[in-house]
Amino acid sequence: MKKFAALAALLTSAVVLAGCSGGQAGPATGSAAPATLSLATMTLPMSLDSKDANGSALPFFQAVYDTLVKREPDGAFSPMLATEWAYDEARTTLTLTLRTGVKFDDGTPFDAKAVKANLERFAKGGGGQAGTLADLESVEVVDDSHVKLKLKQPNPALLYYLSDAAGLMANPAEFAKGEALKTAPSGTGPYDLDQGQTVIGTKWVFKRAPGYWGAKLPYDTITISYFDNETAIVNGIKTGQLNAALIQDADQQIAVEAHPKVKTVKQEFDVQGLLLFDRAGLVTPELKDPRVRQALNHAIDRQTMLSKIRQGRGTVTSQLFGPSAKAYQPELDNAYPFDQAKARALLKEAGLEGGFTLKLPRIPAIVSEALAASLQTDFGAVGVKLVWEDLDQGSAVQRIFRDRAYSGMVMNNGQSPIDWVVVKEMVLPGLFNMFGYTDDTVKSLAPRIQKSDDPADLKKLNAHLVEQAWFVPFYRMTYLHVSDGSVAITPQDGMAVPAIYNYAPAK
Repeated sequence: MKKFAALAALLTSAVVLAGCSGGQAGPATGSAAPATLSLATMTLPMSLDSKDANGSALPFFQAVYDTLVKREPDGAFSPMLATEWAYDEARTTLTLTLRTGVKFDDGTPFDAKAVKANLERFAKGGGGQAGTLADLESVEVVDDSHVKLKLKQPNPALLYYLSDAAGLMANPAEFAKGEALKTAPSGTGPYDLDQGQTVIGTKWVFKRAPGYWGAKLPYDTITISYFDNETAIVNGIKTGQLNAALIQDADQQIAVEAHPKVKTVKQEFDVQGLLLFDRAGLVTPELKDPRVRQALNHAIDRQTMLSKIRQGRGTVTSQLFGPSAKAYQPELDNAYPFDQAKARALLKEAGLEGGFTLKLPRIPAIVSEALAASLQTDFGAVGVKLVWEDLDQGSAVQRIFRDRAYSGMVMNNGQSPIDWVVVKEMVLPGLFNMFGYTDDTVKSLAPRIQKSDDPADLKKLNAHLVEQAWFVPFYRMTYLHVSDGSVAITPQDGMAVPAIYNYAPAK
């Protein structure tokens, strides 16, 4: 059941939108900073327990919990609760040196025992990101300020995970109190949840934590308000009732950009496309032939889709790896030009001149009517009958992940700057390779990448995935960070939403 809880959390995230030393985390405060930062979100966290942290809800958790490692806006790692880190030669033991003198909200010291308790609880807690610590074999307390993380096998993404949900440190004194942390988080973070002003499910208010160990962030209070539509968010930004938000819908982006006081910052993060699970042809036998998968790629008019559906806001692509990844190759963005004659020829070579039927799930929050119609038209033009089955979010988990009823699904996927995150989640057997498909090239390259993270091997792997048409990506989507003019926003590499540390008063 824990596995499917994780799947549900990942699907929820997709619908909405996952060593050095010294120094303190966070930017310094400006002398004339406004007292309050008001943020809007369409992500509704079901819990503020650190073990449940996931995806675009991370800012809620960053307010009250520090991570072991801090991820800077450009993706670089810097000290936070861990001041230094080092691997052994085999890269299966990571030693962390911990910051001393840090205490949780109730005065409990932060130390190696707290790290061990948090990591073990997170790995076994069943949250949406619990699987990121699947390679963690044990946590050894060396002394109060040193801990060793022993892995079953090398994991090139471990530091990334320790700067993300897995690295959030909660007060172990609260662990025995049932579900207390869900609504009363206790950490070492820069803010405390103001329960008197917070309305769970609507508005969360965070007040500056007295005696915070690190440099103060610019705002005394941060308020995060939940909205179920972007129109209301845009109106709030225009009127100054909200200070900052992320806008995904292209029409709403255009609407907010027209306002004279609104400031905007663009960011490409999610790639939208068709994830093919069934490359062995277990549900749809025709997909076993790579020529068929290549035909699907050539059949779609990515540029027209981008222009019509997203007002041109994005970049067409045929690869899952994003520009920040080592595996990324610009030329692969155009590996499958729109060529329906070639698509028909490939299908004919595969013995499918008469076409075939492809059944896919449609979750309306991800696949709009316009996108559904566009894919049906393009695939139909080459003889592939696309049949959509409408699902709500609850039934989607059952039908897609438990029943394995479909050969793929259209999803939005965040393009991680850490290559191994993409390899682990999208290529190796697991959540999005549920049938466990692989081939000789992947079997050869993946273990080498796991041990060395070599860019040459990563590029070979990416080129192979594209050539064999493991996926049918459409485009990277441009998102818009917007403010009422009072806030400077720095996008966060590896996240659709900025980290809580990435806001400052506009100059």
